[in-house]
Amino acid sequence: MFYLPDTMVNWPWPRAINPHFEDVKTEVDAAFRDFRALDPKSQEAFDKCDFDHLRFGCDLMNIFFIFDEYTDKENAAVTKEMVDIVLDALHDPHKMRPEGECILGEIVRQFWARAIQTASQSSQRHFLDSMTAYLHAIVPEAEDRDHSHCRSIDDYLKLRRDTCGARPSFAIYEMGMEFPDEVFYHPMIVELRQCIVELILIDNDMASYNREQATGDENHNLITAIMLELGLDRSGAMAWAARYHTQVEKRFIDGLAQVPSSEICTDAPGLVEYLDGMAAWARGNHCWSYESLRYFGTEGTNIQQSRLVPLLPKIKYGDASSMTKVNVADLSNIYATVQL
Repeated sequence: MFYLPDTMVNWPWPRAINPHFEDVKTEVDAAFRDFRALDPKSQEAFDKCDFDHLRFGCDLMNIFFIFDEYTDKENAAVTKEMVDIVLDALHDPHKMRPEGECILGEIVRQFWARAIQTASQSSQRHFLDSMTAYLHAIVPEAEDRDHSHCRSIDDYLKLRRDTCGARPSFAIYEMGMEFPDEVFYHPMIVELRQCIVELILIDNDMASYNREQATGDENHNLITAIMLELGLDRSGAMAWAARYHTQVEKRFIDGLAQVPSSEICTDAPGLVEYLDGMAAWARGNHCWSYESLRYFGTEGTNIQQSRLVPLLPKIKYGDASSMTKVNVADLSNIYATVQL
């Protein structure tokens, strides 16, 4: 049993659900199910996860979900093949995918072909930049996994800022806006964006740690990096991460207060709305961690209230290759057997 601190208790942005969520989720889930990318057990686990944004956001969350599940148990060479397939689909969404190719290519091709019909030119460019960085970062993550290597805290954070997939996700707030590069990549905006990325990755790693230590994938997790570098136990590492989270929160809120009076705000209508959206995403990510079944099974709301997490036993995976099918570790039944 370990204590999971409530990192978002003072975050000013409240939980909110998009009013079109149910309609869009039904449409997206039906389209994704048609790909038959998951076997029945994996599909059942997938159906228990809620992705609460509009079509682009829902599609992208589905892509992250399946890409994560396909690559998490693969070596670096196979992961690189998948990355190259996805990059090719993104850069040429009108090209039909080769017969027999991993289904990821066609999923991403359809996603991006649909997205570019409504996304602004600048948002397309910025999404491709951040998505490419995410995909390239997945390969060294796989290399670390191949060699059972755990990075230092600083090195881990450098890689995790990309592997968490937060930056590409923010494109949903930019799709209807035109931000010139001098605004989008302005040091002030880059710093604010990095703050939200770090809040998201800290919360995600804290919530996912139990699942990952159970499935043998804990080396790519901030909690493990903290434990190894600082010699702390799980609860101590969680407390350290929570303190760091508080520091990052302050950096963001202090920096955000400077934006309305800056020149870049007048040069980019919608910038404040974009930053507000990123801040809301941090809250949404935190809520999803408990309200979906991905990390805590059916015990998410109970753990969110008690903050006490039972350490899960190690899970043994099968040998089936995920190039064609993938088994998702559905922790619902496992949590049900653990005494809180």
